[in-house]
Amino acid sequence: MSLKTWQADFYKTPFQNREHQFQWQLLICDDQGKIIYQAICEQKEANLSWLSSKLESAIEQEIPDIIQVFRPQSVNLLIAAADKFGIKIEATRRTPKLKEILKKQGTNNSFNPVKLEQPPPQTLPRNLWGERWQFVTFPGGGLIEFFSDCPIPIADIPNLLLPISLEPASTVRIPGIIIYGGRTSMYLARWLVDVKPVALNYIPTQVDKSGGLVLESDLVDRWILATFEDSDMAKAAQQYELRKNDSQGLHFLVVQPDDSAMTYSGFWLLRHEEI
Repeated sequence: MSLKTWQADFYKTPFQNREHQFQWQLLICDDQGKIIYQAICEQKEANLSWLSSKLESAIEQEIPDIIQVFRPQSVNLLIAAADKFGIKIEATRRTPKLKEILKKQGTNNSFNPVKLEQPPPQTLPRNLWGERWQFVTFPGGGLIEFFSDCPIPIADIPNLLLPISLEPASTVRIPGIIIYGGRTSMYLARWLVDVKPVALNYIPTQVDKSGGLVLESDLVDRWILATFEDSDMAKAAQQYELRKNDSQGLHFLVVQPDDSAMTYSGFWLLRHEEI
């Protein structure tokens, strides 16, 4: 039995009333994009009491198992409100239907309610550095089957990102990155579980010459996984990004102790999420 999942946002809009009070919007939709509930309040009313009363109204007909929230500033308030009704809050960037509605509202009013501020990328803790890493590709049709059959202690394969859901061409190769962690392999894999990987991007510092790999994680966090000053590596990184375009953004990260292909520590299926 599948869980009933809603997506919600509670945020301050750029609009003001006659008294120059900013207005806040609560928007709740299901995972198919149907709006469940929508309400506006003035800033002085934007508190737990108001939010709880509106959530109670929203669940009169049915109660979801999970409400997904992408905005960091909304998470704690919604956790407190939802706890009264036994509803779990999941903090995740992957709220595509909610973001579609918000972006449409923003386009109509010349602002982007999905855009979030991000802190500068942090450096990966030194004790987690692997021995080396490389770019790889895998046939789109066999990626999930291969890693599902492997005895991997840690695997994160969101249903939303399964190739069958995104429907890439069967000839498309999914790009990815393998990190050979050596003795730190499982430590790195467990750390990745904690930070919740979302996407892994190449960021050039000097075109065709240097750059780095930046891991997008959790709601707004970023981590520098690797840097390089090598023209061949820079060209490979550019190819990696081109292949991500061909695969509708789908890519992956593998952590394993060595290149024997006998043991794997972790696998993550990734895709960029706009924030």
